[in-house]
Amino acid sequence: MGIDFNQLRQQAESLVEQHGDKIEQGVEKAGELVKGKFGHESQVDAVVDKIQDLIPDKQQNQGDQA
Repeated sequence: MGIDFNQLRQQAESLVEQHGDKIEQGVEKAGELVKGKFGHESQVDAVVDKIQDLIPDKQQNQGDQA
């Protein structure tokens, strides 16, 4: 008896697909908090953008705009 990592991955992917917009908002808020406390705006923005690019809804929306 062990951990079924494939099942965990599928559940995580499902949650990201269902709640991608909320995750994007949370990442954006976290980025603003970090920038407010530590500065480094351009680096934080780059990390936030990369994280948001990993969210399926974000990738689809960018594809529609191109």
